[in-house]
Amino acid sequence: MEHRTGKYSKYAHLPSTSESVAYIKSLEKKSVATLLSEADRDGRLLIQPRCGVCDFDGMKNLLQELETGARPDILSLTIDSYTRLCRFDDAERIMSQKDQKLNGFPLVNHGYEIGRTLNESCTAPIEIRHGTPDARLLFEVAIASGITSFEGGGICYNLPYCRDISIEETIRNWQQVDAYAGELYKSGIVVDRELFGTLTAVMIPPSMSLAMTLLEAILAANEGVKCLSIAYPQSGNLVQDVAALKAIRNIFPKYLPKDVRVYPVLHGFMGAFPKNRQDAEALITFGAMTAKLGGATKVINKTYQEAHGIPTGQANCEGILASKIAASPILANTSLLNSERVQEEIHWIETEVSEIVDPILQGPSLVRSIVDGFATGRLDISYSASKFAHSNITPLRDVTGAIRYFDAGNLPFSHKTISRHKKQLEGVTRTTDFDLFVKACEDISYFESTDKKRKPTCVN
Repeated sequence: MEHRTGKYSKYAHLPSTSESVAYIKSLEKKSVATLLSEADRDGRLLIQPRCGVCDFDGMKNLLQELETGARPDILSLTIDSYTRLCRFDDAERIMSQKDQKLNGFPLVNHGYEIGRTLNESCTAPIEIRHGTPDARLLFEVAIASGITSFEGGGICYNLPYCRDISIEETIRNWQQVDAYAGELYKSGIVVDRELFGTLTAVMIPPSMSLAMTLLEAILAANEGVKCLSIAYPQSGNLVQDVAALKAIRNIFPKYLPKDVRVYPVLHGFMGAFPKNRQDAEALITFGAMTAKLGGATKVINKTYQEAHGIPTGQANCEGILASKIAASPILANTSLLNSERVQEEIHWIETEVSEIVDPILQGPSLVRSIVDGFATGRLDISYSASKFAHSNITPLRDVTGAIRYFDAGNLPFSHKTISRHKKQLEGVTRTTDFDLFVKACEDISYFESTDKKRKPTCVN
């Protein structure tokens, strides 16, 4: 890729692709793609924590603490914000100062040899989690480190994080990442590419999440990617979340080649967490149970310290164990759900995704159609940081806590779809802008205060 000889060549001391492939093949049970396939076959829910600190010893100790204390199925290596923006010189400067710390692990600066040592220090395979609009060099270092699970995409790692970087630029960058993954597949290495459908994390209507990841999935498959994890953010409404996870298995095979494997992933609730430990642990357990009922292959869990700052290793262990309890087959009782309501939600999620995505696929160039779609607002997300998205969508919760479109902006929804959302929100909103603002803030902080009365969403 371009970064090998480009302006970041200072940090691009890398082995040949053939040497990296040989190293990856020498590792035992380090393939996330294989783990996903086996878990999906067996109906087992994989548990993965979030974690990342800046120094090697601290990162190694944290990964080993999690393995000893909770044995997660997959581990995370969360990358620092300077690396995410390719500011490697700034990351180097901070690393040299004892009184300052980066907010993640600067893998590029540490180099692939350190990456390999870190990888070999733990039993479970590792996934790279970051937020990078240009991940080309980071991806190469990850592969050279023997890490073959990599999160991100040209839409999901732009709009929630970047203001001035164009969507076309990030898509082109990620096409190179996916093309390299496609090359590796030809050499016998299956790279798991997780697509970050959580977007801006809270108040994400299911069809918005799945439409964005579907477009990224098609782009990735076009470059030869064969393993896709489709991440969806827990909304807190059990019926809607289960329906969204099940819809992934219905929707994506219709648009992707038959040899591309797709795995639904649930991100535990990413909004404001309860400060009370008991309530926070209940929310973690609820997330894993939702993932299990929805047939997800993996859940990314949280910790009871979420409302207070960066969690300790022990808190992360306890979050993993809470998720494991909820993932038990003993609790996977689908009779908890109203099947008719779930099927109705699945139908409408599929309809909405089709109404968003199908017009984009009609153009001669998918990249051009996506860029033009965001320019006109026919593609859009709520609360975007990017100036290249209109952010004209206003989501609100209905009386059951499900997320609906109060204002769908310029999304190309049918009159029937718009009417349904309007009907579902009857009695929820009033007329003034201030009331709408207050309601949106309350919805974003849905679980923060546990004294709110919520209608049950899991009974027949």
